[in-house]
Amino acid sequence: MRDRDAQPIGGIARRLAGILTARGIDPAVQLTDPVEPIPALQAAQARIPARYQAAVADHPAVAAWVRAIAEAGRPGPEGAPGIAQGRSLLIVGTTGTGKTHQAYGAIRSLLIAGVRLRWKATTAADLYAELRPRPGHDGERELMDLARCPLLIIDDLGAAKNSEWTEEITMRLVNRRYNEMLPTLITTNLGMADLRQHIGDRVASRLTEMSDKVILDGPDRRRALAAERRRIAAA
Repeated sequence: MRDRDAQPIGGIARRLAGILTARGIDPAVQLTDPVEPIPALQAAQARIPARYQAAVADHPAVAAWVRAIAEAGRPGPEGAPGIAQGRSLLIVGTTGTGKTHQAYGAIRSLLIAGVRLRWKATTAADLYAELRPRPGHDGERELMDLARCPLLIIDDLGAAKNSEWTEEITMRLVNRRYNEMLPTLITTNLGMADLRQHIGDRVASRLTEMSDKVILDGPDRRRALAAERRRIAAA
């Protein structure tokens, strides 16, 4: 996948690693699942799709973002940090390169790091379906709840059918989070030029300023796993 607007992966990781080092944090230390259960992580597992309940944010730039967000958290009850203002992360890659895996891995890593975390996750298609006007449903209230959520995952931005209404919803949601500088994890399989055409210049401009961009490349892991299963079955 080619994207001339993308910042090199190594550049993002090095910049965030420099921030962490200046704060006395070793960016090379991996956040792994703890030996003792963490109640917040256990509670989150029920909301994480089964396929991603063991996800790990093992990409260097994603792991560095997790540490930067954790370090920037405000102290709360019993000294545990909570999500504060911070940079967003735009994870770009073709189908099957592990974008959603890294996004849920980031959530799990923040919880493992002891961050008090209120978060929500949705796909772009589900977002528009849930907010579409219908009798007895307060879509405006739900939109504001998403806009104010300390950490939001929007998976597959650009995959849903576009319209003036979806562009307006995306603009309102992203603009609110942009103004409040709330961290947002966004995945997409579109390069910035195609994404800009799909969601509009105003949204794309805000995403460019508020987000670090990570590009995942390589083969489709789902197809590779399916091919390996067929090989084993045939052996």
